[in-house]
Amino acid sequence: MKIGVVGAMHQEVQKLIAEMQVQKTTEQGKRTFYEGILYGKDVVLVFSRWGKVAAATTATQLISDFHVDKIIFTGIAGALTPYLRVGDVVVGRRFFQHDMDASPMMPVYEIPLIGRAFFESDEQDIRLAKTVVTDFFNTESVFMDKLRAFGISNPTVYVGDIASGDLFVSSQAQKDKILKGLPSTLCVEMEGAAVAQVCFDFDIPLLVIRSISDTADHQAEMDFPVFLDQIASEYAHYVLKDLLPKM
Repeated sequence: MKIGVVGAMHQEVQKLIAEMQVQKTTEQGKRTFYEGILYGKDVVLVFSRWGKVAAATTATQLISDFHVDKIIFTGIAGALTPYLRVGDVVVGRRFFQHDMDASPMMPVYEIPLIGRAFFESDEQDIRLAKTVVTDFFNTESVFMDKLRAFGISNPTVYVGDIASGDLFVSSQAQKDKILKGLPSTLCVEMEGAAVAQVCFDFDIPLLVIRSISDTADHQAEMDFPVFLDQIASEYAHYVLKDLLPKM
């Protein structure tokens, strides 16, 4: 099995490249694709860039040009629900585009010509990812100490819905608007649902794992860069180190 590993953030990809046995590098579509072995698995690793269009372009390239059998998308997200805290992890079950609205021709959030408003991950992959993240939190004491230094304690993994849109959510009003229409959503980001739509078109399974970097409110612009620069890449490393060998 060849697995496409996509990082939403450049920092995450650089950490993984350093640990990868890179066999080939391809410059294509203004992206760099790294082919090789990562944690014992045949992978193609790439930084998608931000936003739905960039992520969809990257996913299409992975499937059409590099012939991956599965895509794992790792990155950070903003919490929408009040019980999610910075440092928690969300494994995506369903993926919505919160900025998709072709009404009144069709219901809000429904993807035109597809007749559905969301796409789903495979339940077996979801269970595996949840187990891996839970074990990571329980066993990686050095990393847990690092989290505590940033005021993060007892991080938890959740499984649930993720909303994507070309919008950095940084106010309570934005959060309330999204939750009003999609009340089951746990967190918000800018790529997952677009990648999910591409994977649906090509019948390729997708797994999305997001670490919570901020609470998508007025603090987001301050919390986000600190988490990104100093913590996010560690999450990708530890999770994929345990997850990939089991796939």
